[in-house]
Amino acid sequence: MSRLAILQKVTTEKAVAVIRMSDSAKLMKVAEALMEGGLSILEITMTTPNALKVIEEATKTFDSGMTIGVGSVLDAETARLAINAGAQYVVSPIFKPEIIHTSHRYDVPAMPGCFSPSEILEAHEQGADIVKVFPADVLGMAFFKAIKAPMPHLNLMPTGGVSLTNAGEWIKAGACAVGIGSALLEKQAIDEGNWNKLKENARLLRSTLDQV
Repeated sequence: MSRLAILQKVTTEKAVAVIRMSDSAKLMKVAEALMEGGLSILEITMTTPNALKVIEEATKTFDSGMTIGVGSVLDAETARLAINAGAQYVVSPIFKPEIIHTSHRYDVPAMPGCFSPSEILEAHEQGADIVKVFPADVLGMAFFKAIKAPMPHLNLMPTGGVSLTNAGEWIKAGACAVGIGSALLEKQAIDEGNWNKLKENARLLRSTLDQV
């Protein structure tokens, strides 16, 4: 998929499932459950053990059924390695122009993490496809409404503070999509291998977003 097609998919489906797992062996089961629950955009963070190998395996396993990206990217070289492993988009908790430029060199969307209005605008001007507002729970939905009022052209994605039931409210506040991790991927369910619970969570999130 092209950079534009992936960006369009994210803004259409409006949910990026963020996986931070210490046991990468269970990650494929988690991905299957999410896909069966109606979610097809997955972010595998670099904090996952053997993250590059896991990304490569996931992209081959799910092929076109799921769009796999990389998260927690802190430098351009890591972005390059992840893209070569199969990552279809790059997410970072920070804003570094070189990560954006490297991603675009490979025709991959870049989603840097920003916090202040000035930082958000600068990231956009540097070519960010979506600005990840992080940690969003510190800023709140009112912040999104305030930012979008003078700058309605921005694509903003909150990560942190998004739940299965309030995701739609973030969209109404001006977000183009949401990043959601722990609320969707309950640790106890994963530890117990309760994939049906994760599937139910995914369906609830999908329903919440579809109602917007």
